[in-house]
Amino acid sequence: MAPAPPRLLVARRLTPAATERARRDFDAMLAGHDMTAEEAIAAAAAHRAEAMLIGPKVRLDAAAIGRLPEHVRLIANSSVGYDHMDAAAAHARGIIVTNTPDVLTDCTADLAFLLILAACRRAHEYEALMRAGWRRGLGLPDMLGVRPSGKTLGIVGMGRIGRAVAQRARGFGMRVLYHNRTRLTPDLEQGAEYFASLRDMLPHCQILSLHLPGGARNGVLMDEAAFAALPRGAVFVNTARGSLVDEDALIGALTSGHLFAAGLDVFQSEPDYDTRFAALPNVFLTPHVASATMETRDAMGLRALDNVAAFAAGRGPLDPV
Repeated sequence: MAPAPPRLLVARRLTPAATERARRDFDAMLAGHDMTAEEAIAAAAAHRAEAMLIGPKVRLDAAAIGRLPEHVRLIANSSVGYDHMDAAAAHARGIIVTNTPDVLTDCTADLAFLLILAACRRAHEYEALMRAGWRRGLGLPDMLGVRPSGKTLGIVGMGRIGRAVAQRARGFGMRVLYHNRTRLTPDLEQGAEYFASLRDMLPHCQILSLHLPGGARNGVLMDEAAFAALPRGAVFVNTARGSLVDEDALIGALTSGHLFAAGLDVFQSEPDYDTRFAALPNVFLTPHVASATMETRDAMGLRALDNVAAFAAGRGPLDPV
């Protein structure tokens, strides 16, 4: 007699492919919406779930972890970031936490480069001009952007995504600098120049892009002094986490003209972001969609389910954090 499939709570909406697999391979309770932490805790208890598949709306702080039923043994995050939960508190209760570290590297790097190009080339303003009907030609000195090709790009956080951005930058003839907790080996650096100190790197960065986790570990990285350390006319891009940035300082740097432009996919308060950014013509905005392709969102859900399946089979999780 085959063993019973593992009991799984899916506390967020998944793509059709991942939803089909969850129904087929697990004793799954599937939410019809993205649950809150309280909803997920109650549903896990009602379903007697052994595993939970969650997203960022299930914010599991230490107190919420403490209220999880004893039968929950695995929390599978269908994303790379897990700053929406207290992983240490989960580990202290013997609960395994997993994420999906490899599947969204290329799409996040692609969007980061979209933001770099759009911010440098004033894409928001050009788009607005066309939507308004255009009708008046532009002269030689009008609405000029800056050329991204050949610029010096600083990358903060040279993990998988940072290295993928560096790979794309080389195609644009960029000089690549990076700051990381540790220096990479030469085969991973691929000619990128290491700075042990972020503040030492910033004055050299004509474009700066963030690619590191948010949360308490890193705190606010880009404050007023950090933005002031960038050369005048620099471009700032963030596809990492809004918590890394003092948004008042960023708005000040943009309105003063110290920064030429910014490309932003993440914000301190999502989705209720600071709408002062929307009023600035030199900011290109996207709504936290770095992983939002059909291929990657399928892969995120399926990889989270791979972790549940491996745990249930006694093989151990594939991507423990």
